[in-house]
Amino acid sequence: MAVGYDAQETRGPLDLAIARLISASLKRAADAGTSREQVAEAMGAFLGRSISKATLDTWASPARCSNRIPLDAFVALIEATGDHDLLGFLPGQHGYVVVPEKYADLIELHLIEEKEAEIARRKAALTARYKGGRS
Repeated sequence: MAVGYDAQETRGPLDLAIARLISASLKRAADAGTSREQVAEAMGAFLGRSISKATLDTWASPARCSNRIPLDAFVALIEATGDHDLLGFLPGQHGYVVVPEKYADLIELHLIEEKEAEIARRKAALTARYKGGRS
């Protein structure tokens, strides 16, 4: 259910992991028939400013540590490529996952059931302790 790239592509220093993710996303787009030029054009349209293929190449290059993708451009990259696995990267850095919205109710239901089970356990323990204390 969760979106994201595997740990192999997100290991190592953060700047290199981001460059690898961008590169992998652009490769996926190319495999699906969308060129870097088309991705750059779509990103530019989304952002309302010009993005060039050369800029994409720079952001995707682990060797170009001085040039990092801005957050708004990262959002535009997701939009332009449709690569929703990119959404999982930042939350994954902090132990969270991203799931499609259609699963939100199911997840909330599970959390409620867990809380109910916890309350039942606590209630049973208190009841046993109370009954055990009466003589």
